[in-house]
Amino acid sequence: MGYLNGLIRADKATLYKIECELPSMSRPLYECILTGVSPVNSGIVNNEVVRLSHFESVFSLAHQAGKTTAAAAYYWVSELYNRAPFIATRDRFTHDEQLPIQHGCFYQADSYPDDHLFIDAEYLRTQFSPDFLLIHPMNIDDTGHKFGFDSSQYRNAARKADIILSNYIPIWMEQGYQIIVTSDHGMNNDHSHGGILPEECTVPLLTIGSQFSHYSPCNIKQTDICGTVCTLLGVNPIDKPVCHPLLVGGR
Repeated sequence: MGYLNGLIRADKATLYKIECELPSMSRPLYECILTGVSPVNSGIVNNEVVRLSHFESVFSLAHQAGKTTAAAAYYWVSELYNRAPFIATRDRFTHDEQLPIQHGCFYQADSYPDDHLFIDAEYLRTQFSPDFLLIHPMNIDDTGHKFGFDSSQYRNAARKADIILSNYIPIWMEQGYQIIVTSDHGMNNDHSHGGILPEECTVPLLTIGSQFSHYSPCNIKQTDICGTVCTLLGVNPIDKPVCHPLLVGGR
């Protein structure tokens, strides 16, 4: 991902290495990232657990604090925090001030093009000025399931995402956004994930913005992301763990 690494070399971004929680599966780790609760404690322990979260999330805490929330994301995010099960004709496009995710563009196909997804996200950002916006593309994961970790197709899917990000991050930086780029999990050569292999569990976390300390090393856990984002938003993270060294003034 040459653009993101270019930001790192120019001291405009900082890269951290983190280990995902277990199991290294999508829906459990969406819940982990957005609530700060590990899968074995949240009960969302595999991708087939279809229900609303039992815990406060970045979305619900921000909403309770009077903030505006939005997501351009896979439909499992809607099922976790808005309504379950997902009904496409009702939930595909969501605009409801009473829901934790007030504005949403949710997709169902794993092959939904990343460039379309980022257009969805930019529509939400420019039309509703959300305080917190989740952007969740799927093509890297989808390609890994088709071709495996050590494949040109998987690497090129990451390169394509990097190119898409290069079209938007400069705009977000200019407008003063605090940006986190990370992943739920990785991929293995069996075209899957869910276990404890390093290539399944080691993921990046990149920070961009003036409110980050850009201090390295920084021992951040995946369970710290929710509380850290709440702190950035000026929202009380209640009992969520926060990685204070990641933030300005937090060492």
